[in-house]
Amino acid sequence: PWHLAAHLVDEAAWSGQPELAPTLVRHRVLPGAPPHLSVGLGRLEAARRGHTLLVVAPERPGEGLLERVHDARRAGATVLSLDGGDADLGALAHDALSVPAEDCALDLDTVQHLVGAAAGENGLPVRRGAGAATGVRRLRDRLARLADQLTAPPPSRW
Repeated sequence: PWHLAAHLVDEAAWSGQPELAPTLVRHRVLPGAPPHLSVGLGRLEAARRGHTLLVVAPERPGEGLLERVHDARRAGATVLSLDGGDADLGALAHDALSVPAEDCALDLDTVQHLVGAAAGENGLPVRRGAGAATGVRRLRDRLARLADQLTAPPPSRW
């Protein structure tokens, strides 16, 4: 999760979208940790309507975390999940991207890079039909395009 957080901080700076920069919440804060690594689980208690909580969980999250996420959702926070396929976390999330290791061509670390890159895209208008712009590409659409490019077979040389 810290890796994705670092990428989102970079993407926020590069794309001019400061709202992408996350607050990394840690299970255990080590004594003397720098400020950006010193936010504990108590931060989840402050989540309210208008806040977004992105839970990155390669493995099944513990009951304590699930309970805090549930409380944040009840308080009005939007819950997003990037996980290894946990059903309980998926049920709590408003939107989930599950990457089960046994079923996916990409691993969770690679998907975290793709999510960071897709989040930072500037949302250029989507062109449909007669060349008219009809909205902005959604994050899920940008992510799918990047994943397709990454997993596509190499072009033939003939």
